[in-house]
Amino acid sequence: MAAAVAVLLSGCVADGLDDLSKSAPQLSSKTIAEMKKKKMSPASPVLVRIFKQESELEVWKVDASGQYALFKTYPMCRWSGKLGPKMTNGDRQAPEGFYHVSAGMLNPNSQYYASFNLGYPNRLESALGYTGDALMVHGACSSSGCYAMTDQGVGEIYAIVQKALAGGQERFQVQAYPFRMTADNMALHKDDPNLPFWRTLKQGYDAFEFTRRQPKVSVCGRRYVFNTEFEGGEPTDPLAACPPAMSTADPNLMAKLDAENKKVEIAMSSVKSSAVFAYVDGGMHPSFRALLKKNGANKMAASISGIKYPVSRPDAALADPYAGPSIWKPAAKPEDSTSDR
Repeated sequence: MAAAVAVLLSGCVADGLDDLSKSAPQLSSKTIAEMKKKKMSPASPVLVRIFKQESELEVWKVDASGQYALFKTYPMCRWSGKLGPKMTNGDRQAPEGFYHVSAGMLNPNSQYYASFNLGYPNRLESALGYTGDALMVHGACSSSGCYAMTDQGVGEIYAIVQKALAGGQERFQVQAYPFRMTADNMALHKDDPNLPFWRTLKQGYDAFEFTRRQPKVSVCGRRYVFNTEFEGGEPTDPLAACPPAMSTADPNLMAKLDAENKKVEIAMSSVKSSAVFAYVDGGMHPSFRALLKKNGANKMAASISGIKYPVSRPDAALADPYAGPSIWKPAAKPEDSTSDR
């Protein structure tokens, strides 16, 4: 187990805390070499995807083809709440949705080593009356509504996104999902009250999966709308009905999206009832859970964060509420406040 954990965490903790300084995280020569191998430049645009149930964060970058390609998948040390969107300040929910992060939302001096603010609530969430603030991706292994990556993990992610923003990208998109949005996973959650919201998220997920291009995100009709041009320009009221859409969609993409929708319907019809989980509190990547079980919360906290911030609710993290039935199948792989948010 120890050997397996070491391999899984090689991108986050293998180099140790001695590599962390008090200055803003910088791209390492190793990371730059990895980018070069994948035909990516440090200044090329970046996109981030987050998956709660799998406790993983993906960093994508534009490569020589002009499309996004997966640069690296990072194991997440801790997230809190349960599957579903954040709606209320203090509910411990980590948000789900589409966010855009600019340079001013990066914090190199976070009390959790380094962080970037997701910008929750976004324009749609604000219009719907959702409350909360300071929802971050940050270091350490403690969450009360944030996504905690460890100091080493967030340091590398911070350096990557900062370099892309400095290279001319005005802001980068963060797509936060409850799980990898395959047809099978959607079917296994078909009885969840959040399913209508998740089906909307899946439209953006699929658009990116099929094109490897950042989806254009609009908000109207109380929902996200993707890759759509509207008569009269972008909708200004997220709660009002969407204006008439102009037909600009790629026919090949529309065919793929339609086929995926049919695949979801077939999967749902084949599942009699969806999985039910007892709510504990969030999740933790299996590699970190193994460390927690082996070393205990205090020793683990000291090994992944220079500030030795306590692991949040370690008993809940060990419980692993998603360890029952097979809920997800991994897809083929091609920030700062102490409030309760």
